[in-house]
Amino acid sequence: MRLVRMTVSGLAIAMAVATMTSVGTAAAQDAPAPASKMTKKGELKVPILGSQGQAVGSATFKTVKTGVRVTVKLHDLPIGEHGVHIHTNAVCDAPDFKGAGGHFNPDGKKHGYLNPDGHHNGDLPSSITVGEGHTGEAAFVLTGISLDPAAPNSLFLNGGTSIVVHEKADDEKTDPSGNSGNRIACGVIKP
Repeated sequence: MRLVRMTVSGLAIAMAVATMTSVGTAAAQDAPAPASKMTKKGELKVPILGSQGQAVGSATFKTVKTGVRVTVKLHDLPIGEHGVHIHTNAVCDAPDFKGAGGHFNPDGKKHGYLNPDGHHNGDLPSSITVGEGHTGEAAFVLTGISLDPAAPNSLFLNGGTSIVVHEKADDEKTDPSGNSGNRIACGVIKP
């Protein structure tokens, strides 16, 4: 009889832990994305989170003479090439980040720097390599975006945009996303 009570108690504890764990995971996925913030250097720093709400990197945006310098630093992601793009909506809804919408494309062009019809404003010129230490970093100057809220190609249009990391490399030519696979991380870009 005592053994049965312990088993039932053990089962009740296991069920309570499982419920708390799934509630905690759901809460993490429903939590708003950390806010981007302007640094003292005049850079906009955007935290990038993975599908479980864990920090996996950051993106920094700074206006320069020829456009906007974008520096992406990634960590704790799978080894390999990852397509990274700026998406239309300021939404990072884990685990699939589909609320981020399509690529930021106010100029109405096709996908990829190798596409003869031009590239989306939110395309980056190459994928980012995550190496053996599960880290990767790259910097680009993008001429098709702006941090000026009044510009027609502003990253702050309609309340902001997002930066999304994909599971595979971007082939730089195939619409709509360069065959770069699922979305695995995201950061909200807001003023």
